[in-house]
Amino acid sequence: MMKYSSLFVHSKISFDILSVSVVHNSFVFTGCSDTEKEELYGTDGEEVFHSDFIGKKGLLTLPDFADFVNSTSYDGFYEQSVATFRIIDWLQMYKCNFFVFTEPPHTSIYSKYDVMVGVENDLICHMTGFFPPPVIISWTKNSVNVTEFMNSQYRPNHDGTFNIFSHLKITPEEGDIYSCTVGHKAILGQPQTKTWEVDVALPGVGPSVFCGVGLTLGLLGVATGTFFLVKGNNCY
Repeated sequence: MMKYSSLFVHSKISFDILSVSVVHNSFVFTGCSDTEKEELYGTDGEEVFHSDFIGKKGLLTLPDFADFVNSTSYDGFYEQSVATFRIIDWLQMYKCNFFVFTEPPHTSIYSKYDVMVGVENDLICHMTGFFPPPVIISWTKNSVNVTEFMNSQYRPNHDGTFNIFSHLKITPEEGDIYSCTVGHKAILGQPQTKTWEVDVALPGVGPSVFCGVGLTLGLLGVATGTFFLVKGNNCY
Protein backbone atom coordinates (compact mmCIF):
# COMPACT_ATOMS: atom_id res chain seq x y z
CA MET A 1 0.00 0.00 0.00
CA MET A 2 1.32 3.44 -0.97
CA LYS A 3 2.21 5.70 1.93
CA TYR A 4 2.78 9.39 1.56
CA SER A 5 4.04 12.03 3.93
CA SER A 6 4.05 15.68 3.01
CA LEU A 7 4.66 19.14 4.38
CA PHE A 8 3.47 22.22 2.49
CA VAL A 9 4.45 25.67 3.74
CA HIS A 10 3.33 29.06 2.38
CA SER A 11 4.82 32.45 3.21
CA LYS A 12 4.44 35.99 1.92
CA ILE A 13 7.35 38.31 1.19
CA SER A 14 6.81 42.01 0.56
CA PHE A 15 9.18 44.22 -1.45
CA ASP A 16 9.03 48.01 -1.67
CA ILE A 17 10.02 49.13 -5.17
CA LEU A 18 9.72 52.86 -5.88
CA SER A 19 7.26 53.12 -2.98
CA VAL A 20 5.06 50.40 -4.52
CA SER A 21 4.59 47.33 -2.34
CA VAL A 22 4.86 44.02 -4.23
CA VAL A 23 3.79 40.86 -2.40
CA HIS A 24 5.18 37.48 -3.49
CA ASN A 25 3.88 34.10 -2.32
CA SER A 26 6.66 31.64 -1.57
CA PHE A 27 6.20 27.96 -0.81
CA VAL A 28 8.13 24.86 0.16
CA PHE A 29 6.90 21.32 -0.51
CA THR A 30 8.48 18.20 0.95
CA GLY A 31 6.96 14.79 0.23
CA CYS A 32 7.77 11.12 -0.14
CA SER A 33 6.13 7.79 -0.87
CA ASP A 34 7.42 4.24 -0.93
CA THR A 35 9.00 4.96 -4.32
CA GLU A 36 9.43 8.73 -4.63
CA LYS A 37 10.97 11.69 -2.81
CA GLU A 38 10.47 15.33 -3.65
CA GLU A 39 11.38 18.70 -2.19
CA LEU A 40 10.82 21.89 -4.10
CA TYR A 41 10.79 25.63 -3.48
CA GLY A 42 8.80 28.16 -5.46
CA THR A 43 7.50 31.69 -5.77
CA ASP A 44 4.09 32.84 -7.07
CA GLY A 45 3.12 29.35 -8.21
CA GLU A 46 6.35 28.78 -10.16
CA GLU A 47 8.99 26.28 -9.15
CA VAL A 48 12.39 27.91 -8.45
CA PHE A 49 14.43 24.99 -7.10
CA HIS A 50 14.07 21.27 -6.54
CA SER A 51 16.26 18.51 -5.19
CA ASP A 52 17.18 15.85 -7.74
CA PHE A 53 17.61 12.73 -5.59
CA ILE A 54 18.54 10.58 -8.59
CA GLY A 55 21.26 12.95 -9.81
CA LYS A 56 22.15 13.77 -6.19
CA LYS A 57 22.16 17.54 -6.67
CA GLY A 58 19.96 20.63 -6.50
CA LEU A 59 18.56 22.24 -9.66
CA LEU A 60 17.44 25.81 -10.32
CA THR A 61 14.47 25.63 -12.69
CA LEU A 62 13.66 29.25 -13.58
CA PRO A 63 14.74 30.57 -17.02
CA ASP A 64 17.85 32.73 -17.38
CA PHE A 65 15.89 35.99 -17.58
CA ALA A 66 14.62 35.49 -14.02
CA ASP A 67 17.70 37.19 -12.67
CA PHE A 68 16.18 38.01 -9.28
CA VAL A 69 17.30 34.54 -8.12
CA ASN A 70 21.04 34.40 -7.46
CA SER A 71 22.69 31.17 -8.63
CA THR A 72 24.10 30.72 -5.13
CA SER A 73 20.81 31.42 -3.32
CA TYR A 74 20.12 27.72 -2.84
CA ASP A 75 23.61 26.48 -2.05
CA GLY A 76 23.39 23.71 0.50
CA PHE A 77 19.64 23.14 -0.01
CA TYR A 78 20.13 19.68 -1.53
CA GLU A 79 22.12 18.57 1.49
CA GLN A 80 19.38 20.00 3.69
CA SER A 81 16.80 17.96 1.75
CA VAL A 82 18.76 14.78 2.34
CA ALA A 83 18.82 15.52 6.08
CA THR A 84 15.07 16.27 6.03
CA PHE A 85 14.26 12.89 4.53
CA ARG A 86 16.36 11.12 7.12
CA ILE A 87 14.04 12.67 9.71
CA ILE A 88 10.94 11.72 7.68
CA ASP A 89 12.15 8.12 7.38
CA TRP A 90 12.56 8.05 11.14
CA LEU A 91 9.06 9.45 11.68
CA GLN A 92 7.55 6.90 9.30
CA MET A 93 9.06 4.13 11.37
CA TYR A 94 6.77 5.37 14.13
CA LYS A 95 3.73 5.72 11.81
CA CYS A 96 3.79 9.52 11.79
CA ASN A 97 2.00 11.25 8.90
CA PHE A 98 1.75 14.94 8.10
CA PHE A 99 -1.30 15.11 5.87
CA VAL A 100 -4.86 14.93 7.17
CA PHE A 101 -6.96 15.00 3.98
CA THR A 102 -7.05 13.58 0.45
CA GLU A 103 -8.42 15.03 -2.78
CA PRO A 104 -8.92 13.03 -6.01
CA PRO A 105 -7.47 14.22 -9.33
CA HIS A 106 -9.47 15.84 -12.12
CA THR A 107 -8.21 14.42 -15.40
CA SER A 108 -8.39 15.66 -18.99
CA ILE A 109 -6.78 14.45 -22.23
CA TYR A 110 -6.06 16.43 -25.40
CA SER A 111 -3.61 16.76 -28.31
CA LYS A 112 -0.93 19.44 -28.35
CA TYR A 113 -1.41 20.27 -32.04
CA ASP A 114 -4.22 20.04 -34.58
CA VAL A 115 -4.60 16.39 -35.57
CA MET A 116 -3.46 15.21 -38.99
CA VAL A 117 -3.41 11.52 -39.88
CA GLY A 118 0.15 10.20 -40.17
CA VAL A 119 1.73 13.33 -38.66
CA GLU A 120 3.51 13.06 -35.28
CA ASN A 121 1.78 14.78 -32.38
CA ASP A 122 1.82 14.94 -28.57
CA LEU A 123 -1.06 13.55 -26.54
CA ILE A 124 -1.30 15.19 -23.11
CA CYS A 125 -3.00 13.85 -19.99
CA HIS A 126 -3.42 16.55 -17.33
CA MET A 127 -4.25 15.71 -13.72
CA THR A 128 -4.97 18.49 -11.24
CA GLY A 129 -6.56 19.20 -7.87
CA PHE A 130 -5.20 16.10 -6.12
CA PHE A 131 -3.56 15.71 -2.71
CA PRO A 132 -1.29 14.20 -1.73
CA PRO A 133 1.04 13.11 -4.55
CA PRO A 134 1.74 10.72 -6.14
CA VAL A 135 -0.65 9.64 -8.88
CA ILE A 136 -0.12 6.40 -10.81
CA ILE A 137 -0.34 6.97 -14.58
CA SER A 138 -0.67 4.43 -17.39
CA TRP A 139 -1.42 4.70 -21.14
CA THR A 140 -2.93 2.35 -23.72
CA LYS A 141 -3.22 2.44 -27.52
CA ASN A 142 -6.05 0.31 -28.91
CA SER A 143 -6.23 -1.48 -25.52
CA VAL A 144 -2.49 -2.34 -25.55
CA ASN A 145 -0.28 -0.90 -22.79
CA VAL A 146 2.16 1.83 -23.86
CA THR A 147 5.24 2.59 -21.76
CA GLU A 148 7.07 5.27 -23.78
CA PHE A 149 5.61 8.34 -22.08
CA MET A 150 7.07 11.19 -20.03
CA ASN A 151 5.68 12.72 -16.83
CA SER A 152 6.37 16.23 -15.60
CA GLN A 153 7.20 17.00 -11.99
CA TYR A 154 4.42 17.57 -9.49
CA ARG A 155 3.57 21.27 -9.37
CA PRO A 156 1.57 22.97 -6.62
CA ASN A 157 -1.70 24.79 -7.18
CA HIS A 158 -2.65 27.89 -5.19
CA ASP A 159 -5.00 25.89 -2.94
CA GLY A 160 -2.28 23.48 -1.82
CA THR A 161 -3.29 20.66 -4.20
CA PHE A 162 -1.07 19.50 -7.05
CA ASN A 163 -1.05 18.98 -10.80
CA ILE A 164 1.05 16.97 -13.23
CA PHE A 165 1.25 16.46 -17.02
CA SER A 166 1.91 13.18 -18.83
CA HIS A 167 3.08 13.35 -22.48
CA LEU A 168 2.76 10.56 -25.06
CA LYS A 169 4.28 10.83 -28.57
CA ILE A 170 1.80 9.55 -31.17
CA THR A 171 1.44 9.27 -34.93
CA PRO A 172 -2.35 9.21 -35.24
CA GLU A 173 -4.14 6.91 -37.66
CA GLU A 174 -7.88 6.98 -38.33
CA GLY A 175 -9.73 4.90 -35.72
CA ASP A 176 -6.90 4.72 -33.14
CA ILE A 177 -8.11 4.92 -29.53
CA TYR A 178 -5.79 6.08 -26.74
CA SER A 179 -6.53 6.08 -23.02
CA CYS A 180 -4.90 7.59 -19.94
CA THR A 181 -5.64 5.88 -16.62
CA VAL A 182 -4.93 7.58 -13.29
CA GLY A 183 -4.78 6.01 -9.85
CA HIS A 184 -4.64 7.92 -6.58
CA LYS A 185 -4.96 7.38 -2.84
CA ALA A 186 -8.36 9.13 -2.82
CA ILE A 187 -9.82 6.78 -5.46
CA LEU A 188 -8.36 3.41 -4.46
CA GLY A 189 -9.92 0.64 -6.54
CA GLN A 190 -11.62 3.16 -8.85
CA PRO A 191 -8.97 4.60 -11.21
CA GLN A 192 -10.03 7.34 -13.59
CA THR A 193 -9.74 6.61 -17.33
CA LYS A 194 -10.01 9.22 -20.08
CA THR A 195 -10.08 8.16 -23.75
CA TRP A 196 -9.13 9.99 -26.91
CA GLU A 197 -10.05 8.77 -30.40
CA VAL A 198 -8.49 9.75 -33.73
CA ASP A 199 -11.47 11.11 -35.64
CA VAL A 200 -10.30 13.33 -38.47
CA ALA A 201 -13.20 14.73 -40.49
CA LEU A 202 -12.93 14.06 -44.23
CA PRO A 203 -13.86 16.83 -46.72
CA GLY A 204 -17.62 16.90 -47.32
CA VAL A 205 -18.91 15.63 -50.71
CA GLY A 206 -22.30 17.32 -50.54
CA PRO A 207 -21.39 20.70 -52.13
CA SER A 208 -19.44 19.00 -54.93
CA VAL A 209 -22.33 16.68 -55.74
CA PHE A 210 -24.85 19.52 -55.77
CA CYS A 211 -22.60 21.65 -58.00
CA GLY A 212 -22.14 18.73 -60.39
CA VAL A 213 -25.86 18.03 -60.61
CA GLY A 214 -26.62 21.73 -61.10
CA LEU A 215 -24.06 22.03 -63.91
CA THR A 216 -25.45 18.91 -65.63
CA LEU A 217 -29.02 20.19 -65.46
CA GLY A 218 -27.90 23.57 -66.75
CA LEU A 219 -26.18 22.02 -69.78
CA LEU A 220 -29.25 19.88 -70.46
CA GLY A 221 -31.39 23.01 -70.35
CA VAL A 222 -29.15 24.82 -72.84
CA ALA A 223 -29.15 21.81 -75.17
CA THR A 224 -32.94 21.48 -75.01
CA GLY A 225 -33.46 25.19 -75.72
CA THR A 226 -31.08 25.07 -78.68
CA PHE A 227 -32.94 22.04 -80.10
CA PHE A 228 -36.32 23.77 -79.99
CA LEU A 229 -34.86 26.99 -81.42
CA VAL A 230 -33.43 25.17 -84.44
CA LYS A 231 -36.60 23.15 -84.88
CA GLY A 232 -38.67 26.33 -84.84
CA ASN A 233 -36.54 27.98 -87.51
CA ASN A 234 -36.95 24.95 -89.78
CA CYS A 235 -40.73 25.40 -89.64
CA TYR A 236 -40.55 28.59 -91.77
